[in-house]
This record gives sequence, C-alpha cells and structure tokens, in this order.
Amino acid sequence: MRCAVTGAFGYSGRYIAGRLLGRGDEVIALTNSVRRQSPFGEKVRPCPFHFDEPERLVETLRGIEVLVNTYWVRFDYKTFSHADAVRNTLTMFECARQAGVRRVVHVSITNPSKDSDLGYFRGKAELEEALMRSGLQYAIVRPAVLFGGEDILINNIAWLLRRFPMFGVFGDGRYKLQPIHVADLAELAERETGREENAVIEAIGPETFEYRQLVSTLGEIIGKRRPVVSVPPWLGYLAGKGIGMLKNDVVLTRDEITGLMRNLLHVDAPPAGETKLTDWARENAETLGTRYASELARRRDREKPYRFT
Repeated sequence: MRCAVTGAFGYSGRYIAGRLLGRGDEVIALTNSVRRQSPFGEKVRPCPFHFDEPERLVETLRGIEVLVNTYWVRFDYKTFSHADAVRNTLTMFECARQAGVRRVVHVSITNPSKDSDLGYFRGKAELEEALMRSGLQYAIVRPAVLFGGEDILINNIAWLLRRFPMFGVFGDGRYKLQPIHVADLAELAERETGREENAVIEAIGPETFEYRQLVSTLGEIIGKRRPVVSVPPWLGYLAGKGIGMLKNDVVLTRDEITGLMRNLLHVDAPPAGETKLTDWARENAETLGTRYASELARRRDREKPYRFT
C-alpha cells in the first residue's frame, strides 16, 4: 500500500512507519520537521503538512490509500495549543477525504469526552466524532501511556527516582494507568491499515498499575528504592514547575495531574498489547532514566533525530 504517517520521524510515528516499511509498503512522512534527520534514510519522503494551504495537502495525499495520524500536542504552550491541533487535524481529515484516501488510522486517548473540561480529552473526542462522520473508513486506537525507547513519562519518573531522595505522588496515588509499549501500538496500527471495517480499540498494555505502585516498582527495578509520599496536587505541580524551569521544559501540567487523578488513563478492557512494562524496565534498567527526556527540546530542534535507547 501507499501510506502517509504523521510524525514518522518522531516517536510513535517512527515505530509505525518502520513496521509499514517492513511489510513492503511505500511510506511518506507528513511532518513539521522536514529537515529532521530521517531514521529511514531516503526510504521515507518528508512532506510538509501545509495546514494553511489545504489544496497542497490534498495533492500530497492524492494516491495515498491509508493515513496514519499521530499528530497532536501534549499541552498548550506559547507556540501551539490543543485548539490548534484540533483545527489542523480537521483540515487534514477533510484533505484526506478530498484526495480519495480510503482509510484513516487515528491515534487518540483513553476516555475522550466532548464534555470534559480538559482540553486534551475534549479535543481528542472532537476529532473522533469528526472522523466517524467523515465518510472515511477509520480505526481509532486509544493508548493510555506509551513506554519504550524514547518515551517521556516512564523515563522521567525513573530520572526523578535516580536524583531525589523521595518521590511525591498526587493525593493518595491510587489512581490507575495501563501503559502500552510503543512497538505494540505500532503493531496495532499496522494491522488496522489493512482492514476494511471501522473499529475503536482500547490500546492498553497487559499490566495495570496504581500510580504509587508504578513508582515503587520502577524504583525497585532500577535499584533506586525511594519513599513514596503523598503530596497535595498543587504542591506536586509547583515541584514539577520548578524542575521544568531548571530543565527548560514542561514536566507536567495541571490538566495532566487532573486527568491522572480522575483515572482517565484506565479503562475496563482486555489488553491489546503483550509487552509488560516490568519486563521491559528490567531489560533496560541500566539506562532507564539516566537522561532527562525533554518535550520542548524535541520541538525546538527540528533537525536532530530523537534519541533512541
């Protein structure tokens, strides 16, 4: 097939593009980072999004059979926002329809809701609804938390455990999350590119953790057992903000804390991935968390490849 993958030089998109190439598909990358060093050499052609010139995006997508969309932003910032991401993605869906794309495989999030007061979950719900109404075939894949290789959350929890004498969790820390390995997500996305029926898939891994339990487990695996203490959410946010100022990054946001504490990263569904976080962490214990993973650094530098571990 001829496939377009958004963010094919980034994190999850890179794993998806790799699987499609391995299957023998032709892949183009829709990206804001056309000068970023490609992990695929010349096998994947970078193409700008052209959100502001939809007719050019239509021409880019003409002849593409399947669009795999990982495009999103984690939080609102000075130069990007959830509202921008929603508007741009709606443009891309319409351009795909006009170009004759057959199917869209769309990466969403667990528990999206148009009634949510959290921009991340509300925006994802708006996009799911728009895709379902578009007339395109679709598969909506809903991961909770990704881990593996270049992930941010799991890596940075380990980074904090390596550097601080204790770890603070928001409130009682008993809210749950179900991490899925990025390669398992890529396998799900690849599988869905070849199907015809519409689908919504809860893309969760085989292990469910309470947040407090996750932190303790990671500390034990990397040899950095720390006291896990409950702190008020506002204090945890301020601590994260302070670390962010030191690292010139956004460590976490109020909305992310709220979503986590509302159990929005947990669903009652069978696992869709097979890789256990505990097994992967043990295999990578010597390097997990040895370097801080910066969201903003990846956005500022549009030329260097992501670091892979």
